[in-house]
Amino acid sequence: MRLGILTGGGDCPGTNAVIRAVVRRSVKEYGSEVVGFLEGFRGVMENMVMPLTMHSTGGLIHRGGTILRTSRINPFKMERGPERIKENMDKHRLDALIVVGGEDTVQVANQLYNEHKLNLVCVPKTIDNDINATDVTFGFDTAVNIVAEALDRLHTTAESHNRVLVCEVIGRNAGWIACYGGIAGGADFILVPEKPINLAAVINSIKQRHARGRDFSIVVVAEGAKFDDESANPEREVDAHGHIKLGGLGEILAKHIGKETGFETRSTTLGHIQRGGSPTAFDRVLATRYGVLAADLVHQKKYGTMVALHGNTLVDVPISDAVNSLKMLDMDVYKVAEVFFG
Repeated sequence: MRLGILTGGGDCPGTNAVIRAVVRRSVKEYGSEVVGFLEGFRGVMENMVMPLTMHSTGGLIHRGGTILRTSRINPFKMERGPERIKENMDKHRLDALIVVGGEDTVQVANQLYNEHKLNLVCVPKTIDNDINATDVTFGFDTAVNIVAEALDRLHTTAESHNRVLVCEVIGRNAGWIACYGGIAGGADFILVPEKPINLAAVINSIKQRHARGRDFSIVVVAEGAKFDDESANPEREVDAHGHIKLGGLGEILAKHIGKETGFETRSTTLGHIQRGGSPTAFDRVLATRYGVLAADLVHQKKYGTMVALHGNTLVDVPISDAVNSLKMLDMDVYKVAEVFFG
């Protein structure tokens, strides 16, 4: 067989491990050829392609990012986007395409499979951990570890200066990173999209904490969190997929806290730091398992499927199961975090 692979959406630690595993499994076990498309769906539309061999993909397991690069292109928003994808797949005599991506990329793949009958298999890739039909996405564990380490460092400077430090983390509309990273890093307050922010309650809790002699506080806020008072939420632009562009909430929250409490308050936005660097051992193993199964599904011609982790078992699920809605934070986990608030 000849198969292609692309990586779309935000970069994510572990993506190179998937590429490495797909190539190794396909070439060594099945005698197939693999090509990579650069910059996500843009590469398929514009015929930006490179050969992938066992030699060229060796030693990738520890590297962050993606050697294929990526983009957030939505082919359904481009002139003849889906048709150009099909034409270039035919041009390269591809039997199938493995699509590695998050919410938007998997949604596009689902449309291409259903509406244009392309032979596709998906691998869920997002640090946000918000894709349905799988327990965990690779990249999430790495992001959580980065947040926890950052909070360890913020604790020492917050305590030294008697400050309130607000740390904004990514995760879009789901609070997985904020909650898990906040618990691991010993945050005093964690604010997530699943529970609107009651600013008065947060400020009162911080005051009570300081009144007990704790002269510093660490507040973790997810970029997609919102105030329960709609008038306090900033106006946002939207991207090519119709999603609100996020960022800046930590600074807004810090200004409110500083003004209402009188405590010196600063904000830190981790941003792309959470995406970069080497993947954790957990993500390296999970990404490798995903890549091997994705290659197997292609050679079994089980198209329209996505690899998924259920418990500790890898399974394949219909792509459609992954795109019906976002996988929101398990609020039972958030209740554990609340035990340590204030």
